[in-house]
Amino acid sequence: MIKRFIIILILSIVIFGGLFALKFHQQQESLSRLQAPQPAVVAVSEVKQLEWQSTLKAVGDLVAVSGVTVSNEIVGMVKAIHFNSGQNVKKGQLLVELDSETDLAELKGFLAEQRQAEFQFDRSKKLIDKNFVSRSDYDQNQALLDSANAAVQTKKALIEKKQIRAPFSGELGIRKVNLGEFLTPGSAIVTLQQVAPIYVDFEISTRHLKDLSLGQEVKLNVQAYSKQYFKGQITTISPLIDVRTRSVQIRATLANTERLLRPGMFAEVQVLADQSRLVLTLPDTAIAYNPYGDFVFVIEAGEQGLTVQSRQVETGITQNGLVEIVKGLSPGERVVSAGQIKLRNGMPVVIDAKQAPGERTEEVLQ
Repeated sequence: MIKRFIIILILSIVIFGGLFALKFHQQQESLSRLQAPQPAVVAVSEVKQLEWQSTLKAVGDLVAVSGVTVSNEIVGMVKAIHFNSGQNVKKGQLLVELDSETDLAELKGFLAEQRQAEFQFDRSKKLIDKNFVSRSDYDQNQALLDSANAAVQTKKALIEKKQIRAPFSGELGIRKVNLGEFLTPGSAIVTLQQVAPIYVDFEISTRHLKDLSLGQEVKLNVQAYSKQYFKGQITTISPLIDVRTRSVQIRATLANTERLLRPGMFAEVQVLADQSRLVLTLPDTAIAYNPYGDFVFVIEAGEQGLTVQSRQVETGITQNGLVEIVKGLSPGERVVSAGQIKLRNGMPVVIDAKQAPGERTEEVLQ
């Protein structure tokens, strides 16, 4: 009886011990699975070498070659208006006349005084040679003549300033004065813009300064004519670098023969390189940015499968969704192009099975 009890007890201990060990092993496996990082699903792109005609992109403002608001220098009432709003005018063309009747009447008086002074001076000049007049009388007559001449010139200049003319050839804006209106000095009469040719001013980072040259072709697009491109050439590269943005100001000139472009328009500018070159490229979605520089997650194959490692890169220009890789990668390397937010160094990954082979890496730029 005792022997049977001992046997049953031993069997029970063995059975319960086995069950406990099995349960413990299962719990450890579950815990290991929970602690092991799950592979992240990512999309990848391969570093490709492509032939690019480099295009530098910028935003700019259209600026008139010459642009002013025509105004008057002196007071006066508008006597005549010789232009219409929007009219094209030539340099020196009369735009507005201010009333000058009083000035013309005064000019007649000054001219009479001038003639009298000339007569007196000529007479004393003849007589002084014969000692019939004193030197002081001669000098006084000369001073009177000089004063009369100055008065005539001053009055003529005043009358001329009441003839308000176009300072250069261009296109007028909207008239801002009316007949009979009394103008104080500096009153706005009309704007005048020279728009053919026209300038576009924009800025380019100094790291691309080596790619710029005078005469280089640019093309631009404006919102008003979104499907049309306008071509021009670089005519000025500023010698001064903006210390805040580390950029250089560029000015290009466009013929604008159809006068579609207007000063003040916002433009998207592209500077075309003179020659094409081979560059390493990646989709712009593959680049992660932080204050310390641009970086990517590179796919590495190991015994345990695929993992990722971050790597800092230097980027160049961007066009058509691709970015130039200047330093940090080699052709053929695979880089995560989607899903970087959840990644960290050494983390296992699997490639998204839905991604089309070579997606976004086969684009060829013209």
